[in-house]
Amino acid sequence: MAVRIRLKRMGAHKAPYYRVVVSDSRSPRDGRFIEEIGTYNPVAQPAQVTIDEEKALKWLNNGAQASDTARNLLSQAGVLKKFHESKLQK
Repeated sequence: MAVRIRLKRMGAHKAPYYRVVVSDSRSPRDGRFIEEIGTYNPVAQPAQVTIDEEKALKWLNNGAQASDTARNLLSQAGVLKKFHESKLQK
C-alpha cells in the first residue's frame, strides 16, 4: 500500500482550512484517511501550521511520501530536518 502525507480540504466556500493527513494514495483527496497529523489554515495572517512531529516522523520513517505542499509545510515546521538528521545517524 502506497501511503502519502497530504492535505484534506475542509472549511467553507472561499475559506479553506486543511488537515494534514496520512492516507492511501489511491483514496480521493477528501476521502478516507489513516491518521490526522496536523492542520493548516492559509486564511489566517500569517498562515497557521500545526504538525504533530512525533506522528509525522513515525510515518516518514515507515516510508510515507509527502505531497509537494505537505513537504513544504513539514519543512516549515522543522520535521523534515529532524527526519534527515535521524537518517544520517543510522
